[in-house]
Amino acid sequence: MSFNANDPSGAGGLGGDVATLCAMGAHPLPVVTAILLRDTAEVFDHHVLDDEAVVEQARSILEDAPIAAWKVGFLGSAETIGAVAEVLSDYPEVPLVAYLPSLSWMEESAHEAYHEAFRELVLPQAEVLVGNHKTLTDFLLPDWDADRPASPRELAVAAAEHGTRFVLVTGIQLPDQFIDNVLATAEGPVSGERFERFEAGFVGAGETLSAALAAMLANGAQAPDAAAEALAFLDQTLDAGFRPGMGSVVPDRFFWALPPAEGEDGAANDANGDDTPDPRHIH
Repeated sequence: MSFNANDPSGAGGLGGDVATLCAMGAHPLPVVTAILLRDTAEVFDHHVLDDEAVVEQARSILEDAPIAAWKVGFLGSAETIGAVAEVLSDYPEVPLVAYLPSLSWMEESAHEAYHEAFRELVLPQAEVLVGNHKTLTDFLLPDWDADRPASPRELAVAAAEHGTRFVLVTGIQLPDQFIDNVLATAEGPVSGERFERFEAGFVGAGETLSAALAAMLANGAQAPDAAAEALAFLDQTLDAGFRPGMGSVVPDRFFWALPPAEGEDGAANDANGDDTPDPRHIH
């Protein structure tokens, strides 16, 4: 079951979750928590749904169908976090993947209230917290002032203080045009995957990764194996990413359904129309 906002761009939110969960072999149970006003470039605003309406959506299907994993995305407000957390608490045996997006577009007071509620009510129930390195640092270690970036282990230690077992940290900057993505516990890194850095900006990558991770947990995988599979899936969705509008590139969750590209080497031509293979196949 995914608790998330509706994203009309289809890049993230419930649309992204449904596509990812289906592509990973899980059946999605989507619960709308808010409505985003956005395009593929930026978020403009959002509207929060009534708490009771959110809970009733979830309770209705929970009385009918069993669930194997939770995915929590953007819940809209601190009040909605409280309502969703109460539902989650009734199923402590079901693994929860909590995704924390950047909320820099929200008003500061609402942003702070959201983070506080997420920290107190969601983290104690989360198996894995997923987020970008900077977003997680600002959230878990707001007073960090060292000359070096916080390590995945230090972020995991901070999350463990609230009850979260694993942290999957993305977008860790490395030299030589690479970024690292690391699954860590308070004891240290568990696994990871390096991606080559490229110029295209993506929207929906974190949503894709967290939903893929939830699907793998629902299918019975343990967190380290689930994270490895989710990262491999994300890499391929970015490899086949496309630009539906004038903003960022969207991951293609159904990359495996695309017809083979023309040419003996199977590589797509680049955006300039020449015959140079495009290593990321962004179309």
